[in-house]
Amino acid sequence: MKYLISLLLLISSFTVSSQDLVTINHKSYKTTYSKSKNYPVKVEWWLTKAMLSCSTKVKRTDNFRPDPKLIANTNLQQYYEKSGYDRGHNFPAADGACDVVSMTESFYFSNMTPQTPQLNRGDWKMVEELTRLETNQYDSVYIWMGSVGEVKKIGALSIPSQCWKVLYINKTKEWFAFLFNNDNSKPNGINDNKVTVKVVEQISGYKFKIK
Repeated sequence: MKYLISLLLLISSFTVSSQDLVTINHKSYKTTYSKSKNYPVKVEWWLTKAMLSCSTKVKRTDNFRPDPKLIANTNLQQYYEKSGYDRGHNFPAADGACDVVSMTESFYFSNMTPQTPQLNRGDWKMVEELTRLETNQYDSVYIWMGSVGEVKKIGALSIPSQCWKVLYINKTKEWFAFLFNNDNSKPNGINDNKVTVKVVEQISGYKFKIK
C-alpha cells in the first residue's frame, strides 16, 4: 500500500519528546498534545450508544477556539486561515452532539489536526461514520487516533504526514486499525487503508490496550 513506502522513515523520525507533550482531560475525550508541532499526537475516548441516541441533538457550533487549559499553545486560527488545510477533528463534533459541553470542547484546537480536504472530507469522514455505526450496533467502542510526522510548517503549525485511528469493539473484542496519508490523493475507500494495530504502534510509539 502507498502509505507503507514512508513507514520506515516515519518510524526513524518520530522524535516527539515526553517534555513536549501535554495531556488534557475534557468531558468526553483526552488529548495528548505536542507543543512543538501544535497538533495532538493522540486523542482517545469511549464512544457509547447513549452518547449518540438523544432525541434532540445539540446544534453544531463551528466555534473553533483555543483550549482554555492550554491557551498559549492552541491559539492557532491564524495559521489555518488560507492554509489550504482543514481543521480536522480528532474527537468528532458528531460524537458530542448529545451534550453541550462535549460539543463545545470538540472545537478546541487541542482537538484539531491540519488535514487536507481530500482526507478530512473523504476517507477520514468514512471512518468516523463507520465508528458510529459500530457503536450503535455494539453499544461501545474505544477509540484512539492521532497523527505523526511533519511535511512542512505553516507558522507555528506543523502539517502531519500521516493520520491514524485504532478502534476496539467492546462487545466483540475486535480491533481495527487505519492509516492514511495526509495528502491530496483521491479518496479510495477505507479498506485500502486498513493496517494492523502493530503497524500503528510502530509509527505512533504507543501501545494500545484496554485497562
